[in-house]
Amino acid sequence: MDSRDWIRDGLRAVLSGLIAIPLAVLNLPLFGLSLAALVLSIVPGLGLLLFPGITLLVRARADLARRLAGRAGVPIRRPYLPPPERAVAGGWRYYKWIVTDPATWRDFAWLVPGAVAGVVLGALTLAIPAYGLEGVLLIPLWISLGTDWYGYGAIWPIETVGEGFLSLPQGALILSVGIAVAPYLRRFDAHFGRLFLGPTRNAELRLRVSELTVTRADTVDAQAAELRRIERDLHDGAQVRLVSLGMTIGLAEEMVEADPAGARKLLAEARETSSAALADLRHLVRGIHPPVLAERGLDGAVRALALAVPIPTTVETALPGRLDTPVESAAYFAVAEALANATRHSFARTTQVELWHTGSALLMRVSDDGLGGADPSGGSGLRGIERRLAAFDGTMSLSSPPGGPTVVTMELPCASSSPKITPSSGTG
Repeated sequence: MDSRDWIRDGLRAVLSGLIAIPLAVLNLPLFGLSLAALVLSIVPGLGLLLFPGITLLVRARADLARRLAGRAGVPIRRPYLPPPERAVAGGWRYYKWIVTDPATWRDFAWLVPGAVAGVVLGALTLAIPAYGLEGVLLIPLWISLGTDWYGYGAIWPIETVGEGFLSLPQGALILSVGIAVAPYLRRFDAHFGRLFLGPTRNAELRLRVSELTVTRADTVDAQAAELRRIERDLHDGAQVRLVSLGMTIGLAEEMVEADPAGARKLLAEARETSSAALADLRHLVRGIHPPVLAERGLDGAVRALALAVPIPTTVETALPGRLDTPVESAAYFAVAEALANATRHSFARTTQVELWHTGSALLMRVSDDGLGGADPSGGSGLRGIERRLAAFDGTMSLSSPPGGPTVVTMELPCASSSPKITPSSGTG
């Protein structure tokens, strides 16, 4: 890690510790309100309103802790049950959903321990570098002045001024240790919070089933849409040309004796129609599974794809010899869609494609220097990429601030089929 990255991460962790202390203190009044709401919930009608409201506040505080933990490198998934259909705030269904969710009570159980851990670890995150900073800045300053801050006279003999600067390297060492340790303290706090705020094993299984249900439905919809596209392309393309081909050959058969020259002309038209129909079929096959992908693998197929992009495209890869065919196909079409988005919407001058394998996942990054501002909900095809990757438990993340650059990062879990890695790079 570069020294600047190390310092930046440490300072961010120190700032996170500074923020964590007041947030941790906020847990205590929330805990008091939760107890009061729990006691008052026995009052008819009042519990239906008060307890769910306090619970939503606690969940908001827990969600904030989850986001901070994610920034510290410890992702925590939301473990809550989905709300029932036709549940209205203040109604019995809504109240029952809140009360019967185990995550509700785990949030309440976290409030006090989370407050203690947050204050202690946050204070340590601040105290160590602050103590070192005092040695680096304040002690030499005081000794060089030889007086206290209030101007009441010398507090060190003048002959000890030079000796005081011996604390400078000690302070620098403590400051460096504090900055280096700060990210680990924040991660420790995040891991402690995950004990309460993360989903249990049963909740993980429940969330996994929900994800698979959604993924399966999206996959079925995508497959149905793909079949409709193939049927439409066949009907509007190759089928029309083949019907025309048959009619032309039939006319040529009728004219072959009476008008040989006209028959030859019709046969020439039939030959052109058959060539066009063959081109349509080849184009359709490329949309299903490109032959270049089967022949040259993902590396060669992406390079061939980059050559067809109308803007300069750089390709850098570090891939195994071959991956599983479904994975290669999904990755190829995901990269193709990302490049198409960059070409159509970003007004980019250059694009870059990076592919590499980590041993357990295939990572893809498509970036461009365009205008930025890409939004998956804007119908730019990014939702299609997400659905395609989700069928393999893959994920997509997008960074596209206004003014650019746009970076689409995709991950597909997969094992390498060959231990040999062949890094290469090129420009299309």
